[in-house]
Amino acid sequence: MSGTATVTAPGTGRAWGRLVLRLAARAALRPRLALALLATAWAFRRRGWARTPPFLPVPSREYLRWRMYTAYGDENAVPPAEDVIRFAQWRRKLLRL
Repeated sequence: MSGTATVTAPGTGRAWGRLVLRLAARAALRPRLALALLATAWAFRRRGWARTPPFLPVPSREYLRWRMYTAYGDENAVPPAEDVIRFAQWRRKLLRL
């Protein structure tokens, strides 16, 4: 991943919220990107999400912290939108979605 990750204090979701808004804005302009981002988000969902609150198909906090640590060297990092987009497009091409 080539972009610079932003670091946010543990427990705050503002940076993640901004990331989601940026991705949603980009996806609104590019339907194919929207499909790639949705497929990636679905693949990252927490298993058994429908059985436990908050009943949303989102990744577990522990998994995200581990992914951010392995990608950026900081478990509190928030990836730049460009990195997420590049990963989603790479995944789409790799899996031929």
